[in-house]
Amino acid sequence: MVNIGNDWDEILKDEFKKDYYLALRSFLAAEYRTRTIYPNMYDIFNALKYTSFQAAKVVIIGQDPYHGAGQAHGLCFSVKKGIEPPPSLKNIYRELQSDVGFTIPDHGDLTAWAKQGVLLLNSVLTVRAHEPNSHKGMGWELFTDRVIGELNNKNTPVVFLLWGANARNKAKIITNPIHVKLETVHPSPLSAYNGFFGCKHFSKTNEILISSGQSPIDWQL
Repeated sequence: MVNIGNDWDEILKDEFKKDYYLALRSFLAAEYRTRTIYPNMYDIFNALKYTSFQAAKVVIIGQDPYHGAGQAHGLCFSVKKGIEPPPSLKNIYRELQSDVGFTIPDHGDLTAWAKQGVLLLNSVLTVRAHEPNSHKGMGWELFTDRVIGELNNKNTPVVFLLWGANARNKAKIITNPIHVKLETVHPSPLSAYNGFFGCKHFSKTNEILISSGQSPIDWQL
């Protein structure tokens, strides 16, 4: 069984027993056995491992993991050190630089954000090598909907950063009025100029956190 290692285990224990998740697990067992799948199976739940339910105060929702060798490690938009930051992440860095004076680092590892309470959650948590969206519709969306639904029940304000149509589809789950949804286009090169650049989501997030008595995120990596 899955062992996340923090409060998510108790919160999600019934989810791992549901028929859809058991079917998903069987599908993944076959996929990992017969194909190249990202991320490594031990990294699938890193977003939840690094950011407990209690600690989560910002949520960034991605689509599915990077599908190139060595990129995905269980945190949306993040790549391990030593891997070239992909174009969408470079655009995130560019907006951070403009918004909060961020110094662009020589890596793409966002683990430091996760450890400050930024849940870096993809809608789908696995993918076949070089086949984007190849695990779409296999059950992960139900699982991540449950995660977001639980966060919606938090009684402390959470800032949800919803970039692009896929992430914005999750907005309907977030109904608790104490939470804040910041929405814009995806940071990919195809759309970043249509509203991502200049959105100032990073400074706005910290203003919201401070106004609700929470510590801001140090975005510098």
